[in-house]
Amino acid sequence: MVRKIILYVVIVLLVGLSSGNAILHDYGDALAKCILFFEGQRSGKLPAAQRLTWRKDSALGDGLDKGVDLTGGYYDAGDNVKFNFPMAFSTTMMAWGVIEYGKSMGPELAHALEAVRWSTDYFLKATATPGVVYAQVGDPNADHNCWQRPEDMDTPRTVYAVTQNAPGSEVSAEIAAALAASSLVFKAFGDKVYAKVLIKRASEVFEFADKYRGSYNDSIAGGACPFYCDYSGYQDELLWGAAWLYKASKKSVYWNYVMQNIISFKPQIEAGISEFGWDAKHAGINVLVSKLVLNNTMETSTPFLSYADTFICSLLPDSPTNIVQFSPGGLLARQGVCNLQHATAVSFLVLVYARYLKKSKHVIRCNDKIITQRMLVVFTKKQVDYILGSNPLSMSYMVGYGSKFPRRIHHRASSLPSVAQHPDHIACKDGTPYFLSAAANPNELTGAVVGGPNVDDTFADDRVDSSKSEPATYINAPLLGLMAYSKSRSSP
Repeated sequence: MVRKIILYVVIVLLVGLSSGNAILHDYGDALAKCILFFEGQRSGKLPAAQRLTWRKDSALGDGLDKGVDLTGGYYDAGDNVKFNFPMAFSTTMMAWGVIEYGKSMGPELAHALEAVRWSTDYFLKATATPGVVYAQVGDPNADHNCWQRPEDMDTPRTVYAVTQNAPGSEVSAEIAAALAASSLVFKAFGDKVYAKVLIKRASEVFEFADKYRGSYNDSIAGGACPFYCDYSGYQDELLWGAAWLYKASKKSVYWNYVMQNIISFKPQIEAGISEFGWDAKHAGINVLVSKLVLNNTMETSTPFLSYADTFICSLLPDSPTNIVQFSPGGLLARQGVCNLQHATAVSFLVLVYARYLKKSKHVIRCNDKIITQRMLVVFTKKQVDYILGSNPLSMSYMVGYGSKFPRRIHHRASSLPSVAQHPDHIACKDGTPYFLSAAANPNELTGAVVGGPNVDDTFADDRVDSSKSEPATYINAPLLGLMAYSKSRSSP
């Protein structure tokens, strides 16, 4: 009898492994690598403790032409531009992951705090001049015309700023959200003095964003668009920033702001009910604020809870009101560029909502179907496991994780020989042969999660196809919390 049971278990395991869906993942390793990726994106003077040693100092003169120090921060993806709008969103998401799951990160918590602080230190510089928020560093058109290492770049480091006469409410409010969320992180994990600095600056930047309303699409159009145009409008960032400021400060002025403005933003919210990412924040606002309503610390008549439920109902494949697409292998799929940015950001929201629901009696109803808290956890696990290799190709989309992962990622620093390997300057067009080469990248950008597969689960591992092979900070940032939870193996 015992032998039959053992044989049955072996058969089940073999069948599962052959399908690519029963791989046992090392979430702790994935978490460590996910955080390490951000060291490969660092701009500025690198610290002695830099672990990806093939990267060296870069962009040490950023801001000099404006008489300010704008060194530091992160390159957004595979280029050498510092786009502060998506950088701020990435920071907010890293911070939120630490807020919810930092205690599950173990020794990686210290590295996560370093990753958040690398960004917030930069944003303190970018917002240090009263009446000005520096929104971007680097001419994106010139940069995208070259294939150069960040250590070599000689393209214009143009500084783009928003002011009261040329406003940029979305980028300013997102920076405010990032600073506010990060203040909670450092308050909780041992640096209350720095936390106070962050929340004070967050309040000042939010006031600027709200008082001088307008889109940075118009103010710095040559820099923002078409790369990171704000398509959803700046109103969601204002609500998002106010919600984070309330969470961090508990000042009623911010709650009142959210309540007074939520109804007027109803059309935008309902139009993008299943959207969440560096551009659209509506779903994030609803999940963030839902905790207050679920805990009965704020008015239960607010629409946030019903909006959060509608968000869930629009996503889950078992929901009768599902409106999103899934690949045959089960990945949340969106047409367009950088598919995995949607999967990671949305999955994090679903996991956080599951965490909030566990401590309440609230029940999600999608028409006549009840959605349980456990169903949300299962949904997020499937997305995370798909990214790590439980997919039809048995391929990890995180560089350096597993034995099969993308080797030809769309990333200048990774695809060009390191300074140690090639000390001589590599000029603008001299990197083109490396870009077009079929060879694997010489420098492993460990932890980078690329744009991901097509909606049919195929993937070409082609450096030229940036929509599939380019990593980005806003893909990885939501994964910090997802991997930390997965590592803990406990209920959210």
